[in-house]
Amino acid sequence: MAEAKLDLIPVPTRILTEKDDIVDSIERYTKGKIGPDDLLCTAESVVAITQGRFVRPEDLKITRVAQFCCRFIPDYGSLASPHGMQSLMDVEGKWRVAFALFAGFLGKLGEQTALIDDVTGTMPPFDKCIVYGPKDPNEVVKKIQQRLGCFGAMIADVNDLKRSRVVGVTDKVDGQMAAKLLIDNPFGNASQKTPICIIKNYRQYQESQK
Repeated sequence: MAEAKLDLIPVPTRILTEKDDIVDSIERYTKGKIGPDDLLCTAESVVAITQGRFVRPEDLKITRVAQFCCRFIPDYGSLASPHGMQSLMDVEGKWRVAFALFAGFLGKLGEQTALIDDVTGTMPPFDKCIVYGPKDPNEVVKKIQQRLGCFGAMIADVNDLKRSRVVGVTDKVDGQMAAKLLIDNPFGNASQKTPICIIKNYRQYQESQK
């Protein structure tokens, strides 16, 4: 089977907030742009923001345990700041996080460990907030696929450091294959306001790789 011609199309939006429904917003901004063979991808931070899953640093009560534990996180990590570490502890439990860190399996603690975006990690005005990972991502992508009638939908955590990982994905989509296509980060969560990306002809491409 000949390899399909792929086209990654960033979709501009206004700034989405906790007052927006992510499925309604994606439907509105992709109208007339998406077809039955396409894959709809959206940035995990935007999904989380529309779910109200963010906190302002000034609203966190920083514990001494968080201040101590964050010293052992590499500087480039979201958990390297007391605020980032405290936000994880508020979700997963203070002592559970501390034990996981020093036992060497912090990365296996839960998805929030990898998905928390510390301040400056996402779009303005939420660049002043700590953003958690989205809730029920696999249910969200199912709703997106059903609403749009596309081949599939995916929530991805992608950054400019060539990291691309699947947060939620619909059935029949090879998430790892799709994540590789997003490695150059077509999402623009800052001034670009393009938190949505359509991968045109993804179904044919995936089938051609088998």
